[in-house]
Amino acid sequence: MSNSTNHATLIVDGILAALFFAVCVLYAFVGGWPDVVVVVLFSAALAIRRAAPGASLVVAWVAACAQMLMLRELQPADAAVFVVVYSTAAHGSKAVRWWGLGSAGAGAVIASAYLSVVMPLVNGVGIAPTTDAIGRITWSALLFGAAITGLVLAWTIGLLARTVRDSREQRRRAELDRREREHAEYRYVVEQERTRIARDMHDVVAHSLAVVIAQADGARFAARTRPEAAVDALETISGVARGALGDVRLLLGELRHREGESPQPALDDLDDLLEQVRGAGLDVRRTERGERVPLGAGHQIAVYRIVQEGLTNALRHGDTAQPVDLALDWSPEGVAVQVENAVTDAAHPGTGDEPGPGPRHGIPGMRERAELAGGTFAAESLEDGRFRITARIPAQAAS
Repeated sequence: MSNSTNHATLIVDGILAALFFAVCVLYAFVGGWPDVVVVVLFSAALAIRRAAPGASLVVAWVAACAQMLMLRELQPADAAVFVVVYSTAAHGSKAVRWWGLGSAGAGAVIASAYLSVVMPLVNGVGIAPTTDAIGRITWSALLFGAAITGLVLAWTIGLLARTVRDSREQRRRAELDRREREHAEYRYVVEQERTRIARDMHDVVAHSLAVVIAQADGARFAARTRPEAAVDALETISGVARGALGDVRLLLGELRHREGESPQPALDDLDDLLEQVRGAGLDVRRTERGERVPLGAGHQIAVYRIVQEGLTNALRHGDTAQPVDLALDWSPEGVAVQVENAVTDAAHPGTGDEPGPGPRHGIPGMRERAELAGGTFAAESLEDGRFRITARIPAQAAS
């Protein structure tokens, strides 16, 4: 328990102990100063019952012993004993817990003997229903049974409260650990996706720069003799450079560790991709609206990869018995890609930046693709049991 928690606990328990004292001291004034002393001691035990359960048990024993040594009758302040025994089980260490249980047994024996034997002798009259031996033994047994039941019950309730509290704390810590692992896994997935993006874009950028250099050299030699060829070369340079600029903006620094050797996919490769997915048993229904606008090579890769990952998630985590809708909506600003599929009862894809249980690794990758291309990405679970991803890829990266 931290210092701040200890401080707050002492304040709360101190206030409750003060209220307990204010109520019990009214009765104690009738009995005189010995009863007031007992009330003060029991109130002190209550004030430290959570911050120091062991010390609270000792103070409670001192109060009880003082009460018996001064031959005082039972009073309302004696109820503090049950709270102290409860606190030893609920808040004490292992040793204090067992001392609390032992105190419950010993206290029941001493209290029953004090009330059934000592006090009748002091008062000169029996408090038992009869004065014969059998009646006194019966009365002693009833007192012992009531005392041991009450004290052990208080201790047991405290132990149950401790068990529930510890269980909640363990679940809270387990949940924090799970979230931390998922965040670490998510960051790892994002970094892996960035590396793959850098590898994909390397060939595109290198090719664009090679074209620019070749055209620039040609325009320089043809400028004097063939001006029209130079103009054409400059137009080619302009177009390639603009595309390369958009591609370069997809990179987030030096993320590439090795170059990929496979050809880079483009929009024209979507037909082959759909055939592959359909061959795997997924009914993909493609719709394309609007007039296509030119996309840079990097942007085409982004579209291709998003469609690929969306269909892969639908194949792995969706209901393959129902069709998957793929829509490409073209506008002068770019293209909107939408993949919608039915999900099974056991599949719950993560939809936000923080993946839930069993995160779909394709979602952070698709988000990274879209955002690095200057676009947006969204994933959502629909009320009708379907799952939809939507990505908007601009015709050219924002300036």
